[in-house]
Amino acid sequence: MSETVELSPVDLEILRVLQNDARTSNKELAAAVGLAPSTCLDRVARLRETGVITGQHAKVDAAKVGRPLEAFLFVQVRPHRRPLVEQFVEHLLALPEIRAVYHLTGPDDFLAHVATTSAAELQRLVLDELTSRDEVARVHTNLVFQQWQGGPLLPPDGEPAQGARIRRRDR
Repeated sequence: MSETVELSPVDLEILRVLQNDARTSNKELAAAVGLAPSTCLDRVARLRETGVITGQHAKVDAAKVGRPLEAFLFVQVRPHRRPLVEQFVEHLLALPEIRAVYHLTGPDDFLAHVATTSAAELQRLVLDELTSRDEVARVHTNLVFQQWQGGPLLPPDGEPAQGARIRRRDR
């Protein structure tokens, strides 16, 4: 079930600023979007309450915390059924190497972004935590050489000028 949230141009600007730097103080944010600090605080609270803003996160350099080798693991599971999917995702999320997990369409069922200490640790992860499981049919590994972050996530161009309608998925 999803719910539509009405976003004004000011809300969109708040989202842009916070996605570029979530540590922006309310006073700085209010000045940047042209609102009184109290009004800005109310707008941000509304964006959180409606689920548009789902959290604030610190970006961590994996190499600087001892996990210099990052990879994407494309995983195919068989049979691809809901109870198995839920158990498999729980297993993945319990592993310290996992950065993110995506459920996919196409030939692969999951994409797992991992960060490990070494190639040997990546091999251990694949062999002991993935391919040793009965439901895992195949794992394809791609190493990450370098990464870049995209800009803030905002509605596509062409939305109504008076505000955008954003669909929120219940989690």
